[in-house]
Amino acid sequence: MSFLPSLMPVTDAMFLIPESREQPMHIGSLQLFRPPAGAGPDFLTDLYNQALATTNLAPQFRKRPVRTWSSGRQWAWEDDNQIDLEHHVRHSALPRPGRIRELLALTSRLHSTPLDRQRPLWEAHLIEGLEDGRFAVYTKLHHAVMDGVSASRLIESSLSTDPNKTDTPMPFAERPRKARQKPGFSLASLVSTGVSAAGDVVGLAPHLLSVAHDAIRQTGGPLPGQAPRTMLNVPITGSRRFAADAWDLERMRAVAKGADATLNDVVLAMSSAALRAYLIAQDALPSQPLIAMAPVSLRTEEAKDDGGNAVGAILCNLGTHLADPEERMITVRDSMGQGKAGLASLSPLQVSALSAVTMSPILLYGVLGVPPLLPPPFNIVISNVPGPRKPLYWNGARLEGSYPLSIPTAGQAVNITCSSYDGKMAFGLVGCRRSLPHLQTLLVGLEDGLAGLEKAFL
Repeated sequence: MSFLPSLMPVTDAMFLIPESREQPMHIGSLQLFRPPAGAGPDFLTDLYNQALATTNLAPQFRKRPVRTWSSGRQWAWEDDNQIDLEHHVRHSALPRPGRIRELLALTSRLHSTPLDRQRPLWEAHLIEGLEDGRFAVYTKLHHAVMDGVSASRLIESSLSTDPNKTDTPMPFAERPRKARQKPGFSLASLVSTGVSAAGDVVGLAPHLLSVAHDAIRQTGGPLPGQAPRTMLNVPITGSRRFAADAWDLERMRAVAKGADATLNDVVLAMSSAALRAYLIAQDALPSQPLIAMAPVSLRTEEAKDDGGNAVGAILCNLGTHLADPEERMITVRDSMGQGKAGLASLSPLQVSALSAVTMSPILLYGVLGVPPLLPPPFNIVISNVPGPRKPLYWNGARLEGSYPLSIPTAGQAVNITCSSYDGKMAFGLVGCRRSLPHLQTLLVGLEDGLAGLEKAFL
């Protein structure tokens, strides 16, 4: 184990630079488990004690962020040699009557609290007290530690397809891995001589503009800054509200086939319908279509278990100005197809440059606090993270549902993230509690959106 700081890649540091109390930069997951038959009342307590007994933690769960003179005052990672697992792993119980409503309320509060930068950037909460006998696990990880794809694969690797397996390791436990040299990130050198966080963000843009300009011309899709101003694109507070539900993948795949589209296109079209209905109800639908930023994974198969971040960005026209579900679906499908074709024609450096320029206004909003002065680069982030297809178990407890939580940011008051598992597509909506009233009504809009697509294409 090394205790010397290692310089943090810019793809990780970009999630630390804009963080504030109003803008915590962690992602999360809420998992629902059914205890095995015959499990006693101390089943979750035993799992909690097993977690605290873990001695060898995986590298990404040992490191904490630092800025030292030895790192040139740049963000770096250093190993923490005083890890307190009772801080990171917590055992909680829901108030009566222990409904999903109480679970979502607790999760909303937990997701509102920033992680302690003096420690490794993760927490796991084991939650009992659900009226139907199930228990939940809420985990949160700073986005600087890993992106959604690597977090999803970590969770999958820590569970088992065997319901009789009782020695499943904790997600944060170290596992044997094939040694290999991790490649460096080509953009890190662009910021290695910066002297401050804000300087990193501002100094990065000139190096990328010439590369990104050509990349944007090749993609031919919506440009950053073309999104309309909406009630979604306002300053935010640190308090969050979380809403979640799941839909049958077979319904969504049937629509995708009928529309000659992808499953992700259906996710975006459902989200478009929900956002349109929500904004109409608030008398706030703009005449221009909303623009979504759809992250795409740049992670290779060889690097699938690495921490850190490897994500690109596509801007998608959601067609929210169109009343007809068929027209909206076609608009989304064509916009995403155009964006993906454009990315396919770019070099890795161009993809990274394009993504950095697309995301840079969000970083500037957080650092400079100026979202009202600039047009939004896009209106909302909508992510789709593929998950495991088979039922999974944690020491005999069956995973019945897994719901993702992501990051609203300054000028981006709501985030939609979904993840597939065992024949379901789970949507997790995270919004600013003050800026967006009645966030849960978006769930009704998602169902209505899918029903409208079924009527149009089946």
